[in-house]
Amino acid sequence: METLRTDMVVIGGGPGGYTAAFYAGALGKKVLLIEQEKRLGGVCLNRGCIPSKALLRVSKLIHETAEAGKCGLTYAKPVIQLDRMRDWKDSVLEKLGQGIGNLAGRRGVQVITGHAQFENPGTLRVETAEGDKLIEFSQAVIATGSRAALPAVFNIQDERVMTSTEALELKDIPRRLLVVGGGYIGMELGTVYAALGSAVTVAEAMSGILLGADADLVRFVQDRAAKNFKEIRVNARVEVLNPLAEGIEVRMTVGGVEKREIYDRVLVSIGRTPNTQGLGLETTKIQRDARGFILADTAQRTAELSLYAIGDITGGMMLAHKASKDAKVAVNAIFGKSEAGTEPLIPAVVFTDPEIAWCGLTEAEAKAKNIPVQIVKFPWSASGRALTLERTDGATKLLIEPGTEKIVGVGICGAGAGELIAEGLLAVERGLKAGELARIVHPHPTLSETMMEAAEMFYGHATHAYSRKR
Repeated sequence: METLRTDMVVIGGGPGGYTAAFYAGALGKKVLLIEQEKRLGGVCLNRGCIPSKALLRVSKLIHETAEAGKCGLTYAKPVIQLDRMRDWKDSVLEKLGQGIGNLAGRRGVQVITGHAQFENPGTLRVETAEGDKLIEFSQAVIATGSRAALPAVFNIQDERVMTSTEALELKDIPRRLLVVGGGYIGMELGTVYAALGSAVTVAEAMSGILLGADADLVRFVQDRAAKNFKEIRVNARVEVLNPLAEGIEVRMTVGGVEKREIYDRVLVSIGRTPNTQGLGLETTKIQRDARGFILADTAQRTAELSLYAIGDITGGMMLAHKASKDAKVAVNAIFGKSEAGTEPLIPAVVFTDPEIAWCGLTEAEAKAKNIPVQIVKFPWSASGRALTLERTDGATKLLIEPGTEKIVGVGICGAGAGELIAEGLLAVERGLKAGELARIVHPHPTLSETMMEAAEMFYGHATHAYSRKR
């Protein structure tokens, strides 16, 4: 059996794993990166962020051409060529995967394809197609990510019951699609399939969809989804799935009322579970919580001090950019560079139609924690740019600390909100005051100037929207 010796080993080649490997390599470490799949990129590139955004691009085009009539343009109804669409989506993934692989080579990071398992806190056994390898190392970063949860009630061994992984393969366009879960994955994929022609019903067990975002911003998404989806049900609990020849029989309770319906496919999107199986964690001192997520401190260090854990495997916000930040925190800790200050500010983006993005404090969190804030909200109906885009369904919202006038939270709903939130991040991260943001000249007409005008509203002198002086 071949034995390899390295300074650092990274297990998992997703956004957290390859960021850790590349960063440590750039700082002079000899790094091995171990990934089970042939293509680097992890869930994000292969079965998550990237393929879903590619398909959301298609749904956006379908809606824009359908709604262009009000602008004096008429298009024929689109012909959906599913095979070509799938091939295009896969080509995007392949290009990105090749790019990451090339970067690994150029950065001197050795990539091994195989399954890794701890033999002890300083040794890994890696099963590869060429045979097992032993890897001896000084530090390891665990970045094995998560997978879609499939509770027993949904695990009926029928390919018509999908997780996000199967939904993104785009095998067909079901006439009737039930989406179980009104979180960001369910709403994004529901948006895709509704645009492609499915009659989409969303069943959310809680009292509302997208509960992480403020309700006043979610309202714009819900209003548009109500036009494009067949139905959005809240307080809806799926009790039984029964495979039949004509479809999946679903029995659910909605507000105390039982329903029995038939769907061609069911998409289950009710959370994710950590990929800790088969890692040999029991040979280390690593501790896990009740749900199986690895416990790590603010430096991403586990109870086994030479082992670090980053990204989805540690729970919390399961976002690619959060994993990438964790990676740099962990590598800095390995090099003895502590990151001073508080927890990093992590933005959230939901790529529905319209998009929702937020950072810092939300209004719901402020109320729950009794944190006093003053709120201003600039309606996109007052934005010239939004009017020219025919997308006035949105708002830019600032949460401002009384007394100091510092911006402590930003929320945006509207077309391209995910791109706009970066300015909000800078404002919150740098402790910008509303007056400082208001004084920054923004180009006109743009959606970005809604940030400036929201800040101006705090003082009662926004040009395009009226507000009382604070």
